[in-house]
Amino acid sequence: MDEAQLVRAVAKGDRRAFEELYRRTSPWMLTRLRRRCADDQIVAEVMQETYLAVWRAAGAFAEAAGGNAVGWLWTIAARRLIDAFRRRAHHAQPLPVEAKAAPAAEEEVLAATVGDDVGDALRALAPELRQVLQAMVLDGLSVRETAVLLAIPEGTVKTRARRARIAMREALS
Repeated sequence: MDEAQLVRAVAKGDRRAFEELYRRTSPWMLTRLRRRCADDQIVAEVMQETYLAVWRAAGAFAEAAGGNAVGWLWTIAARRLIDAFRRRAHHAQPLPVEAKAAPAAEEEVLAATVGDDVGDALRALAPELRQVLQAMVLDGLSVRETAVLLAIPEGTVKTRARRARIAMREALS
């Protein structure tokens, strides 16, 4: 069974399907969350909340015509991560920021998947522009959600998104 079929089985209360879905997607999900948050406690909470939400809301995915199960899972996780950041900000504790020189796995996959010209244009973007593009395009987050995720003002997100689009357009013309 693929992930979408597993989610549909989970919607029917199939515990084994849930365990298989978790087995397949949790390593990837954990890696992706850790790329966005250095706090292991927050990541663990988000993982738990995400899969609890999947168990409870699998019927909503199953009712939708088609759909990408892995994308649906990531959307849940990204929103839970943003909620965790908001909770932490509400308690006035600074967010730990992880700075790694290595590109994120999804950046490498995207660059390898898209054509050479587009991949070259993506790699040529400044890291802060690539982060905004990744959050808004790959993760499907809104401007506000991207601002919370990256801990920058919404105006900065909009400016960086515009600069990224212009740079991509110039590189590809």
